[in-house]
Amino acid sequence: MTDAGPVCTRCRTRPEHVCGICGRTARCTISRANGQPMCDRCRERWAVCSHCGTGASVKGGTLEAPLCARCLNPDPAFWKRCGTCGITWQLTTAECARCSLDRRLRRILTATSGTSTQIDQLREAFARVERPDHALDWLNKPGVRDTLHAVALIQPAITHQALDALPASGTLSHIRSMLVVAGALPPRDERLAALEPWIKRVIAARKSLEHQQVLHAYAIWHHLRRLRARLADQPASHHQVTNIRHNVSAAAALLDWLHERGSTVATCTQADLDQWLASKPAHAARSTNFARWATTHHHAPRLTAPATRWTGPAGPLDQDQRWADTRRLLHDDTIPTADRVAGLLILLYAQKLNVITTLTTQHLSHADGQTLLKLGSRPIVLPAPLDRLVNDLADATRQPPSGSLINTPSTCLFPGRWPGRPLTEGALARRLHAHGLQLRQSRNTALFMLAAEVPAAILAKMLGIHIKAAVQWQQLSSGDWTAYAAEVSQRNPEEFRQFQ
Repeated sequence: MTDAGPVCTRCRTRPEHVCGICGRTARCTISRANGQPMCDRCRERWAVCSHCGTGASVKGGTLEAPLCARCLNPDPAFWKRCGTCGITWQLTTAECARCSLDRRLRRILTATSGTSTQIDQLREAFARVERPDHALDWLNKPGVRDTLHAVALIQPAITHQALDALPASGTLSHIRSMLVVAGALPPRDERLAALEPWIKRVIAARKSLEHQQVLHAYAIWHHLRRLRARLADQPASHHQVTNIRHNVSAAAALLDWLHERGSTVATCTQADLDQWLASKPAHAARSTNFARWATTHHHAPRLTAPATRWTGPAGPLDQDQRWADTRRLLHDDTIPTADRVAGLLILLYAQKLNVITTLTTQHLSHADGQTLLKLGSRPIVLPAPLDRLVNDLADATRQPPSGSLINTPSTCLFPGRWPGRPLTEGALARRLHAHGLQLRQSRNTALFMLAAEVPAAILAKMLGIHIKAAVQWQQLSSGDWTAYAAEVSQRNPEEFRQFQ
């Protein structure tokens, strides 16, 4: 109370002190819990207690070793309880953050006809969140509450098709992933699910019925069917989906050009195709694939279109830089473990980003004190200290990823920010580039050197690459396999220690 009237806690005059938790000089309040100055930022700070390991509001300690209420003062008579749940230890009987979150979710997720089992599953997943303060902040973001309420109104059941009918947004995609992780929705390949309606829109945009039919056969029966067969139960990669989009767009551009000239793919001549390619359109290289396919499947007369042949890596191969980067990733503890493992899988085993991001703990196994990683059909033994880094990464999956709203057990070695989804290839590429790694050059160098030492059949099985790709790299590196068996029998298993 002041002469001008009452003031709130934030507006009352407070002297500046050194905060007993974060150590910064700011306007502080003396904490009743420990008698130390505490700034406003630390009064609202949540962390994992350094003593008991639970996520809770910070009541004492330091930023390096925060303490929750129970660990700061274990005397139950000292603390009050949350007025709603009666569980959370705090200095007042005000509603705790977890109860506040549950109350707001019940209000948002309650539809006119009540709540469905799927909505209850989502709310229960929220109830177990490690950081209810993060979830409350998320609910305050624009559009989140409206999107959640729109999802709750879906009747009679929430399905992927019903969610697809709502306006697309990042918030909706996040809610979809939470429903999947909570068990309220079956998982699906989101990249593939987005590709199918895009293809349908491209086909429908063609003005000629004949061109729609040809493009449907090319996109659906040629590209999409082959991709599904290649994927089996694995998710589609960004590169695979982008490649189909480019090929279909190139075919559509060629068909539109023919339509403008009053022609069709069935009446297209070699002169027409040559004129199209000579004009150097943006889709020229991709459209030749469609021209060859149309000829093979008798949609067009006999046409000759140049094919792009792979003649080897475009960039330089630098073995010295490869080993320098390997040593740095093996020994530099300032680099995050996930980035070190991802970089080493590229430098040592020539793995692609889409393969690395989809690795799970199920790809790991242990036998005779060794750590094995399955990249292809045959697991490989990881040498030290790489095995330790991979095991540390697997242990870290028990903790929810940074930024995740709900606590879910994850098997991904490289989890993304959204629950149940791995890190995207683009995000991993940006992180590795920030550490100075040249990804394509590093992978090409590794694959070149491995192909010079290991037969193509074994290389394909160990690294999970196609046998044709392994043979191409073998021919490029001119590997000599006549002495391979003898060299393996004499190989020193400790030779990797030169990098330790």
